[in-house]
Amino acid sequence: MNGIKYAIFTDKSVQLLVKNQYTTNVESGSTRTEIKNWVGVFFGVKVIAMNTNRLSVKGRSMRAIMGHTMHYRRMIITLKSVYSIPPLRKKRT
Repeated sequence: MNGIKYAIFTDKSVQLLVKNQYTTNVESGSTRTEIKNWVGVFFGVKVIAMNTNRLSVKGRSMRAIMGHTMHYRRMIITLKSVYSIPPLRKKRT
């Protein structure tokens, strides 16, 4: 359950909901098979395909120290047409 961080709700991800594709951010250390099994067991759905990409790291400066944002991986999960997942919680800003 700790693998998926939060759901993504952008213009593109909302358009993908029509095709039964869900967009989420997951931890960079989790593998595709872990996430696929977790989604299948937790939500009780059949996952057809998963597409992943790593998000670029953005630099952040805190006074004299240069840091960076957290490493995340974005996944687009495609489900069978008869299945759906309830909306995941949004990230608070």
